[in-house]
Amino acid sequence: MKIHIKGGRLIDPAAGTEHVTDVFVAAGKVCAVGAAPADFTANRVIDATGKLVVPGLVDLSARLREPGYEYKATLESEMHAALAGGVTSLVCPPDTDPVLDEPGLVEMLKFRARNLNQSHVYPLGALTVGLKGKVITEMVELTEAGCVGFSQADVPVIDTQVLLRALQYATTHGLTVWLRPQDAYLSAGGVAASGAIASRLGLPGVPTMAETIALNTIIELVRATGARVHLSHLSSAAGIERVREAKKEGLKLSCDVTINHLHLTEMDIGYFDSQTRFDPPLRTQRDRDAIRAGLLDGTIDAVCSDHTPVDDDEKLLPFAEASPGATGLELLLSLVVKWAREAHVPLPNAIAKATLAPARVLGFDAGTIRAGAVADIAIVDPDVEWMVEPRALKSQGHNTPFLGYELPARVKTTIVAGHIAYEAK
Repeated sequence: MKIHIKGGRLIDPAAGTEHVTDVFVAAGKVCAVGAAPADFTANRVIDATGKLVVPGLVDLSARLREPGYEYKATLESEMHAALAGGVTSLVCPPDTDPVLDEPGLVEMLKFRARNLNQSHVYPLGALTVGLKGKVITEMVELTEAGCVGFSQADVPVIDTQVLLRALQYATTHGLTVWLRPQDAYLSAGGVAASGAIASRLGLPGVPTMAETIALNTIIELVRATGARVHLSHLSSAAGIERVREAKKEGLKLSCDVTINHLHLTEMDIGYFDSQTRFDPPLRTQRDRDAIRAGLLDGTIDAVCSDHTPVDDDEKLLPFAEASPGATGLELLLSLVVKWAREAHVPLPNAIAKATLAPARVLGFDAGTIRAGAVADIAIVDPDVEWMVEPRALKSQGHNTPFLGYELPARVKTTIVAGHIAYEAK
């Protein structure tokens, strides 16, 4: 299909530009920006006057819940949610049931996603068999099946010898390991950030040193092995400072934060609001400010949705018993725009943290709109204010701490590899 996107305000994070122009798409790619190519006749003209034309978002953490947890969400429902949020590429963790530790399981997931012909799905393979932290997986075979990296999801590797061998194996074959820095013993049983709020509410805490001690271990192992490691979901000022110093040293580290931690703090727990139950937990205002500063100075590479659909019944339990997580695919773009407006961040810079930067973490040529690039594009109305409520969400999971919020910007059209995959009604 040949598509002419007419008169939109194009934001290209790779070039750092923002201007009104036309975009022309053919054969799944952007064939021109500005003037139409010779003999170009559009099958479809999209009037984007007054709209933003941005690269499709690249989400580094989105649980699709298949296989094994279809009662929480299905691949079809969450892919629809991704398109409604302008997310054209997403990375899914391996903590499904069964765990993504065998090539056949990865191939099945890729096949299912491909048949839906919607967003690009990139699975992470399990770092250890069954995520049990004892035996490393056949990473090369999993890579051949379609894995883009290897992760323990939220399950730490307690045995440092196993983690060392996994990093050595990954380094030998040029693979990336994704780790969430959290000490298993210091965080055991914790549901909120250690401090005055958790103490007043009588909630077991997760201290900041659970993150920093784990980071110290990972950084030492990266020094020893030369491995490339992506750190998922940093939550503390102290942890961000550790990463800042390690990057100055030249270690092969990248990292992300969740959109929830970019906006919320432990104060949002209120009176045991289970919608704010996350892992890692929400921390202090100082930690949130450090996250925002880290995004601006490049210490933190990207922001992700950490999309984790949860069954309604699991959020009706008392705070300490409620399942952590929230829906996020449809909120990611709006919350990035909200942050840009609150912190006076230029929109191309903010959009880059959910497009170009995560694409670079993955080593993909994506997150840009230029001639020759794959046509993954979101057309966004920046002037719309929309209310976050269950009926407004496509995801099967309706739980989010942003219920009742009015958020800016709404996706009108999503184009994936040159075909129109979503149009708002």
